[in-house]
Amino acid sequence: MYEVALTVAACLRAGTHVDVAWAVATEGLGPGVTPDPADAVALTPGGGRVGSLLGGALDAQLGELVAAGVRRRLVDLVVSPVDAIVAGVAPEARVRVVVMPAEGLPADLWDRLRHREPVTLVTRLAGEEVASVELVPPAHGDAPAAASRSDVADGVVTTVLVPVPRIVVVGAGPIPAAVEAAAALLGWHVHTARDGATASGLIAGLAALDKVVVAAHDDDVAGPALEAALATEVGYIGAVGPRRVQQSRADWLAYRGVTDLSRVHGPAGLDIGAATPAEIAVSVLAEAVAVAAGRSIALAEHPT
Repeated sequence: MYEVALTVAACLRAGTHVDVAWAVATEGLGPGVTPDPADAVALTPGGGRVGSLLGGALDAQLGELVAAGVRRRLVDLVVSPVDAIVAGVAPEARVRVVVMPAEGLPADLWDRLRHREPVTLVTRLAGEEVASVELVPPAHGDAPAAASRSDVADGVVTTVLVPVPRIVVVGAGPIPAAVEAAAALLGWHVHTARDGATASGLIAGLAALDKVVVAAHDDDVAGPALEAALATEVGYIGAVGPRRVQQSRADWLAYRGVTDLSRVHGPAGLDIGAATPAEIAVSVLAEAVAVAAGRSIALAEHPT
């Protein structure tokens, strides 16, 4: 639901009806298919759609259901052979989906999702109809959930949503490529940008648990990315490069009125003697992890 939260919140503010659907149980998807339990699709009147379920395999069926007025219920869907080929799942796979009008969900859900906070939704059923949906705080002393999941039992659907950190890597070349590869190993959602406009667009929606690593040599790419990052709540901003490069970027920002760079870690990375692109990537991501954990750090000076 994190990916559709901004759109849903905008629709609600504008008074536009929007329905939201999310999968709560699957069967027979095929080997190696592991859908993200946090996925959701938002559907507006007239066929508008943001997000997808199961790689889009269910979106057409869901559009037909809400157009026919089917909502506030738990529905069972079967993936058609054609949609199965497109989505890479087994034909006749079965998926249970909750379909709800957004205004029927807790009012503060969308702000919490936009800020990418973990949430737990409890949906109570009366048969297949949805009787109520509420946000439930974690029990005192419970350990935070490690991953998103949904369970259906005894007429209750429990949906636990846990955000996955995003990282936007700005620049091209061996170091950005190494950072992207290492971040993927951490299970983070990796986004790449090679120009300033793309970087600014990707960075705009980031939250405190997310990261930005700027490794572009061109100030007209690095500068807009850093400016965009400083305008968000993103938790880690790493600027790769030696101090002369850092100064050039600082001059670019200062000319545009951005002078407080206290949140920028530059040169990015822990002081582990990193020299190769892979070693630099490890040092930068280790620093990002340390910052998220509130640990003290020693900065590195990278040669590129």
